[in-house]
Amino acid sequence: MEMYVEQGLNRKDCELKIAEKYKRPFHILSERRIKIGGILGFFSRPGIEVEFYFSPMVLKNPAWQGYQAGSPVSWQVSESAMQRFYPGEQVSRKGALDFEEEKKKVIAAAGKNPDQTAAAVSGEESRQILESLKEIKEKIETGGLAARGSREEHPAFTRAAEILKLNDFSQKYIDAMLEKLRKELPLDTLDDPDAVEGRLLEWIGESINIYKEEEEIRRPRIMVLVGPTGVGKTTTIAKLARVYGVGTSEIPSINVRMITIDAFRIGAREQLESLGGIMEIPVSFIDNKQDLKKEIALHTAETDLFLVDTFGKSPKDAALLGEMKEILEGCGRRAEVHLVISASTKTSDIEDILRQFEPFNYRSVVLTKMDETCHIGNIISALAEKQKPVSFMTDGQKVHKHINKATVVRFLINLDDIRVDRDKIEKRFPNEGADQFRWS
Repeated sequence: MEMYVEQGLNRKDCELKIAEKYKRPFHILSERRIKIGGILGFFSRPGIEVEFYFSPMVLKNPAWQGYQAGSPVSWQVSESAMQRFYPGEQVSRKGALDFEEEKKKVIAAAGKNPDQTAAAVSGEESRQILESLKEIKEKIETGGLAARGSREEHPAFTRAAEILKLNDFSQKYIDAMLEKLRKELPLDTLDDPDAVEGRLLEWIGESINIYKEEEEIRRPRIMVLVGPTGVGKTTTIAKLARVYGVGTSEIPSINVRMITIDAFRIGAREQLESLGGIMEIPVSFIDNKQDLKKEIALHTAETDLFLVDTFGKSPKDAALLGEMKEILEGCGRRAEVHLVISASTKTSDIEDILRQFEPFNYRSVVLTKMDETCHIGNIISALAEKQKPVSFMTDGQKVHKHINKATVVRFLINLDDIRVDRDKIEKRFPNEGADQFRWS
């Protein structure tokens, strides 16, 4: 006997969906409250999920015409009914009959007529019968008598798991996706590999959160980049300075000033000073909160954007992180902190970094070194679980390019071994018109 699930706003909604979709008699074994829609906590709403099975039984009306959701159905079993309601399927008659036989015993033990309708059993008796039937179902299925096995055994689930594992998605993310496939896709869709991959790609996209700029940006704007050593903070600062301070054919230049508080890394000052000289963008070097506050106040009138580079120590070095946080207080409450993470970082380390930098109240993640990794499921998994948005993505060392605003499409086209219909996903996940580099 195979168990199915259906989701809806309430039990009545679920019954109507099952009746319209399958046009077979069924029994609902259990129901529970859930959040409907989305994945990993995104875009959900209250609802219920029911677990049910199809009843291989003879009805008072054998043709089952005009069935109404919630109407009582007979608990009689016959082989002809099984064949009628499971056309073209190899049904395990033994498994179904075992269950029906055990069900009759449970009902009889409760002092009820085994041939009466389901509607006649209610209250405490119904609860006890339900618990007993659940135990019977589990024993029958673990005994290998299920009609077709669990839905997880369908090749579509194996294929989906392979794709997700290949792209380095976390096991928690994979489990969530497989559960979503199991709950939301009917069997006819599971038999269509392209359709399954299309839905999988869409759900991955829905789990990606893109950072949205404020509609009105007050001047001067103060952007601070924090993150571990070696993730490319200084190079990213220079790239942002190049985009905003030099401008492009579509984006007019604004007045930018770079500030670094990195007094630890050898050559950091020289690197940023050299880049600033080439772009004709001023650079300041600060090592305490008071001087940082004075520097910003001194140049506020003629500066549209301050870009603040920070030193990159291990996120486990709490003392240095505390020192850096204190210095950055000189930027004031208007500062926008963005956390820089390399795309090649393994999932467990990404989770540690996200957690350790939480005290900085970062608004988004800047994803660097996209060109140095083959798979990005690790970063998608970690950010989806923590519901952190991504603002920028970089994929090279050249300051004058290799930085883009983050989009769902940029993530999806980097997935391996899954067919990507670029036109379709761009319609599904439009960039919404705004160029994130454009100064508001």
